[in-house]
Amino acid sequence: MTGSRPKPCQMMIRDIVIVQHPVCVCVPANHTVTLRVRAEGTGILNYQWFSEHDKQVPGGTQADLTIRAQKTQLYVCRVNDQFYNYVFCEWVKVKVLDIDKSGLPAHWQGEPHIAINPKPQKIHHGAKLTLRCAAFGIPAPRYQWYRNGQPLLDKTSDTVQIDRTTAEHAGSYLCSISNVLEERWTEAVDVDIVQPEQLVPAAPTATDKVALLIGNLNYLHHPRLMAPIMDVHELGNLLQQLDFRVVSLLDLTREEMLAAIDKFIELLDRGVYGLFYYAGHGYEHAGKNYLVAVDAPQPYRTENCVCVQRVMRQMQEKQTALSVILLDTCRKWYNQHCIPSVIMPLGPSGNTVYGYATCEDAEAFEVQDGGKSTGIFTKYLNKHILKAGKVTHVLEMVSEDLGRDPLVKGKQAVEIKHTLKEPRSLTDKVRTTGHTKELHLRDACWRQANKVPRKKRLMFLCGVEVEVSFSALFSNVLVAFATVKTTGPRTQDCTVTLSGIPATEDIFSRPGMSEEMDSLLFRQSDNPDCTLRLCALQKLKESMLIKVDLHYTHRDSKLRQTESQQVDIGRPMVASCKLYRRNHAATGKKQEGASAQSMGNISNDRPPLRQTLPGSCRPFTRMAVCAVKNAVTRSNEPEENDETELLDLYN
Repeated sequence: MTGSRPKPCQMMIRDIVIVQHPVCVCVPANHTVTLRVRAEGTGILNYQWFSEHDKQVPGGTQADLTIRAQKTQLYVCRVNDQFYNYVFCEWVKVKVLDIDKSGLPAHWQGEPHIAINPKPQKIHHGAKLTLRCAAFGIPAPRYQWYRNGQPLLDKTSDTVQIDRTTAEHAGSYLCSISNVLEERWTEAVDVDIVQPEQLVPAAPTATDKVALLIGNLNYLHHPRLMAPIMDVHELGNLLQQLDFRVVSLLDLTREEMLAAIDKFIELLDRGVYGLFYYAGHGYEHAGKNYLVAVDAPQPYRTENCVCVQRVMRQMQEKQTALSVILLDTCRKWYNQHCIPSVIMPLGPSGNTVYGYATCEDAEAFEVQDGGKSTGIFTKYLNKHILKAGKVTHVLEMVSEDLGRDPLVKGKQAVEIKHTLKEPRSLTDKVRTTGHTKELHLRDACWRQANKVPRKKRLMFLCGVEVEVSFSALFSNVLVAFATVKTTGPRTQDCTVTLSGIPATEDIFSRPGMSEEMDSLLFRQSDNPDCTLRLCALQKLKESMLIKVDLHYTHRDSKLRQTESQQVDIGRPMVASCKLYRRNHAATGKKQEGASAQSMGNISNDRPPLRQTLPGSCRPFTRMAVCAVKNAVTRSNEPEENDETELLDLYN
């Protein structure tokens, strides 16, 4: 019997492979950090951690090393097996920043947290420039510097250093700080290089331009107006030519005005030009100006209106480069028995401008001009607003033209108040400081409030094709157009009708809205078969459906027939901002004694529309008359503290 001798079992010994290296970190002093290494090999693997200078870390014999970081150090881990094979992981740095960490979240997960922002610099030509920022992060964050929105490819550390500066090094700097968890941006800072014999200072620029325009005309309890439609429409078009992001709204209740202003304030930031314009009824009380909402009761109190100075204060708190408020409204004193008050001085932040259509205790007027209604102040404002020059100089030209107008001479005079400390102009160029998170948010919010639904093509069973398209008149007014593109083989005399679900009130179809005004607002160059105006979109709480009814005569039966389809356009334009939510929150906090009805339930008993006879140029006022039955004494007026407490409920 023969056979082979069994061979001894042989073990395959694999090389040790590091499959996960530890990562560098940057943390505040005394922060607990865990460094991790993962390896694969044969049998049991042993670990030994070392700090710089080959010092063994006491207790560092596991794959995870937990330490309390007290100073910046380098670490490495040796991994060995029982066969005397070993390998080292990559060196990692635990960087410790002994700086203020008060803003660090309690449950910080390692996302970049900016501890030091760069500071603006003004240095002489040829001098050394140093900009520094710093951030905590696990893993340690990466840095990328930008100048005037363009990346500086060789500037990828926490410090920018240029030994000899030239004119090209001037501009706006900021740094992107990121790791695998998140990206953050530092504040943008300006670096000015002072040139030898520099005579002409650099022209001011804006990081962005944002405008909110509100026109109130269809009042529930006060005389209705006509001019705000054209005033807001034309001014909005002109501001867009000046690169402003414009949100224009008509007929807002007080809560809707406050919600729109909140959204407007969110769009502001340091370096932004902010402009707020209002056309409608208004008055003055205790040195402050108030804007009358369309739902203000009769008589009204300050809590039924919007305080202009509060809006300006919110704009200033955003550190805007320029804050402009333009008011085409009356300034009659709320209570004639009060002692005339002085306008409260503006805050020390500067670069704020008030442009009043009229002076204290006076009325502002609107007139028929060339077949359309317009506020006299806005008429001349639109004439000059595209001109270069300080915004106060533009308003002075408006004042001079209005002062020469025979219709209001001796009745209305422009008043300008400002704290301009720089030659800021509405025509200043926009210079972005890079793709910061704030810029992205402003762009997204503005686009949301102005997004128009896409055109749709509908094919009906009879073979007729209808196109439905849309155009924005204001941020809360949308026009839908329906056009028959192709007719079916057995159809003739096709007509289309449109309706909205839910139905909205067409504010342009009220008595007094002349055909001339319609021709200016609704240019129908494409000659659609049907139009539908969707107004008050800010009240929309659900998706809007457009019902398209096609009416035609069947060639064979000669009978008139109808087919219908629906187009879901969601919540278009300002409806997507959900301004009504503020209304619900406010109602939950405080119930007003004299609550006004909403625009969705408008009474048939409305005040008369103020208008002029055809061909007439007689001006009429924008003052909302407060018909108090009994004489109102000073003790019965709302105290300023009461008003502040009430308004604070909504902030």
